[in-house]
Amino acid sequence: MKVISLGWGTQSFTLAAMVALGELEKVDAAIHADTTHESSWTYSFAKKYIKWLEDRGVKVVTVKPPMNKLKSFDEWNGVYIPAYTTDGVSKGQLRRQCTGHWKIAPIRRRLQKIRNKERVEMWIGITIDEARRMNVSQVKYIENRYPLIERGMTRNDCLVWLKNNGIDIPKRSSCVFCPFHTKAGWREIRESKMDWKQAVKHDLAIRKIRPPYDLFVCNQRKPLTECDFDNLEDKGQVRLF
Repeated sequence: MKVISLGWGTQSFTLAAMVALGELEKVDAAIHADTTHESSWTYSFAKKYIKWLEDRGVKVVTVKPPMNKLKSFDEWNGVYIPAYTTDGVSKGQLRRQCTGHWKIAPIRRRLQKIRNKERVEMWIGITIDEARRMNVSQVKYIENRYPLIERGMTRNDCLVWLKNNGIDIPKRSSCVFCPFHTKAGWREIRESKMDWKQAVKHDLAIRKIRPPYDLFVCNQRKPLTECDFDNLEDKGQVRLF
């Protein structure tokens, strides 16, 4: 059984689109783990291209985590996201658990239901410029495969391929309150009132649940509404190069 791990970012979507246009062999499904926290842009893109993929023979399956794991923390104040910590003196960062709870576990649960005891070849959208992210599956019935690396493609090659085939280019896929956003990423989130409201809500929700530390979604370790995301040009400095 062959499945694509579809995150609706550039690389994983390129994989699915290549299958749809016959440049890669057929797969049984493209599975998307919906964290329910993606940007509004990503949901709009997915809505448009699910039909496009399925019209071309790529079945899209969407899975979600259980309801009790949809928030950024659980009932025992265990925090899923790698939030930044400070007690006013020391600084640190929590362990990332969101990927496991919101993506890996829901996908594996669905695979166990549909694989009929078959082994699964999981296609993952990683390119050669991100080869360090390659890994061996932690479960015996799944074998990870990296078709874009097999083809020697970079992320930029994916952008070129999508453009040459007249396909829209997706933005980076991530939760709106992901602590790994760059300043540019936060500025993009801020442009959407809906996404920014969600990010601020989650930032506030985790603040005091792990005393004696305060928790933040931004590495500036300040409330999101007080963080500075402007670059030098936004502040009036001229770009010299």
